[in-house]
Amino acid sequence: RFCLSFMLASFPTMAAGEEISAALQESWGDFWLFRFFINAAGYASIVVPGFLLIQYFKRRNYLETGRGICFPVIKSCVFGSEVKSLHQEDGSLPPRAEPIESSTARQVFKLVFCAAGLQASYLTWGVLQERVMTRTYGATETDPGEKFKDSQFLVFMNRILAFTVAGLYCALTKQPRHGAPMYKYSFASLSNILSSWCQYEALKYVSFPTQVLAKASKVIPVMMMGKLVSRKSYEYWEYLTAALISVGVSMFLLSSAPNRHMSTVTTFSGIVLLAGYIIFDSFTSNWQDALFTYKMSPVQMMFGVNVFSCLFTVGSLLEQGALLESVRFMARHSEFMAHAVLLSVCSACGQLFIFYTINQFGAAVFTIIMTLRQAFAILLSCLIYGHTVTVMGGLGVAVVFMALFLRVYARSRMKKRSKKLPPGDTPIQKV
Repeated sequence: RFCLSFMLASFPTMAAGEEISAALQESWGDFWLFRFFINAAGYASIVVPGFLLIQYFKRRNYLETGRGICFPVIKSCVFGSEVKSLHQEDGSLPPRAEPIESSTARQVFKLVFCAAGLQASYLTWGVLQERVMTRTYGATETDPGEKFKDSQFLVFMNRILAFTVAGLYCALTKQPRHGAPMYKYSFASLSNILSSWCQYEALKYVSFPTQVLAKASKVIPVMMMGKLVSRKSYEYWEYLTAALISVGVSMFLLSSAPNRHMSTVTTFSGIVLLAGYIIFDSFTSNWQDALFTYKMSPVQMMFGVNVFSCLFTVGSLLEQGALLESVRFMARHSEFMAHAVLLSVCSACGQLFIFYTINQFGAAVFTIIMTLRQAFAILLSCLIYGHTVTVMGGLGVAVVFMALFLRVYARSRMKKRSKKLPPGDTPIQKV
């Protein structure tokens, strides 16, 4: 009788314990650092076996001893042709195609087309990105609605469409013979996935204008990564503009709007996520620069990176059971499905516009267009979502964009000066 009464009394306690455990699990699931490590564990479950296989084939000297149906695939993935291009002026991009007997009106039309395509693609992408990550779906008078929380699913959708577009482009157009081992794309892919995930997650903690300025300040870590990864050297004006950018971003971040009520923990989480985005993205660009020493086109790079991006993200989503959950969310909210698809289309089209613009007009014109796009994105976000910017914050934004335009101007002047230098003269010292 005593045991029976004890068991009956313990049932409410056990039920309460289960509720507390479920609540704790849900709160941990909403914590960005926990999700980061879960995603990283999913990527590791693919990276570690792949690394062991690569080491196995290299130790077995498979390139000389291997035979059979799988030999071409293993050779392409693990060894490649190992033939590098030594005649590229810029490590990151192929030589720009000069127009042949092209009229001024035709060139102006091409420039307007490129600028309009880049602005439309990335401004729409920015507005949709903020809508998906910061607003609810299915809200009614009685129901507050629900937010979409899984940033990795959005990364997967972006990459699967970019992979499809790049694959079709490579299949329909003539491309250089591919020589890089396929596994080398996985490094840039992994850092690209993590940078995109941090970018989406950061919008839960910081405003979109803050994120845009953080992207502008990635010049500094890119230079640091260039020193470490590619052993690059930089001129003094590059350090000066980087310092001006950091000052402008600091002015914006330290400015406080009257209606800002963000807690210290939330602000710190947003800053950490933005720092993660900048660091991972800096590594991606420098690793891609190193890969371009192999003879390949930018679209081949886009295809190779997105192959591994799709593999990593879909593997991690399936392991967590998050893929079906995200699909169910999409089925419940048709508006989210439209936003997610349009987000992916804008991302893929934007990458193609990037390649075409640089090929036709060079990196300087492209940088000016994208700098203007960042300014328009901040203005558009403030108009649509009601963000406020103080006077000090506005001055910080002005300093950042002034430094970016100064950087473009100085770079174009240095290129013209280096072309005019006689063979015996030495260029300006780099540090």
